[in-house]
Amino acid sequence: MNEEILKVVDVTKSFEGVHALVDVRFGVTRGHIKALIGPNGAGKTTLLNVINGLLDPDRGHVYFRGRDVIGMAANEISLLGLSRTFQLIRLFAVNNATVLDNVMVGAHKMLKPTISSTLFFRASTARQEKAVRERALEALAFVGLEGERDTPPGALSFGNQRLVELARSLMAEPELLLLDEPASGLNDAEVERFIELLAAIRQKGITVLLVEHNMKLVMNISDEIVVLDFGKWLAEGDPAAICTDPAVIEAYLGTECGPEEGAG
Repeated sequence: MNEEILKVVDVTKSFEGVHALVDVRFGVTRGHIKALIGPNGAGKTTLLNVINGLLDPDRGHVYFRGRDVIGMAANEISLLGLSRTFQLIRLFAVNNATVLDNVMVGAHKMLKPTISSTLFFRASTARQEKAVRERALEALAFVGLEGERDTPPGALSFGNQRLVELARSLMAEPELLLLDEPASGLNDAEVERFIELLAAIRQKGITVLLVEHNMKLVMNISDEIVVLDFGKWLAEGDPAAICTDPAVIEAYLGTECGPEEGAG
């Protein structure tokens, strides 16, 4: 019940002598939603980049499902069951790509055509592609975008583009999902919808590590919160404890908060 699917141990990272992360240490319990919060420049996105293999730390370890993934490439870590969205939306529109095309790209674990399979096992490859298409349609329905399958991604609202990214990340069937400011740019109604989606994702048994500035979302959905400040671990606990922690209030929140309040 309390198994840690992710364990960050003494992770340190510097850029040209500037410390972005200093001996950061925390764990994420399987099946939980854990939020990572802190002021701009606290090192949150840098830490996500270390966890999913986009950056190597100067020192420290990241254990995913008990395996130290430091030194592994991002695609190798992804195949272990970790998926990621980014703060800046990354959708493609080349060759008249649709929303459905963008979501299908996330099925790299399922769809692995080779030259031999394309030439000699075309029926099998066609069945595989059909299965990926059906899964992509299910993912779009899950996020509420089943009616936008043939829409160019650029024609969607900003909030719906974020939902396309979320659907694509779910195609990889992750055990751990990293979300980097998914509520950035969303209006209040979209934030409420996203809270519901996160609860549904947790219900599927997917663990979430969430970087987010919207405190209403964080306080309403998180099981636990870890706070970074100037690259250092500052505090950790449930939402009620974090909302009233004097050090967190001074460094980031500015005032006590609750489930219906937030810094935005």
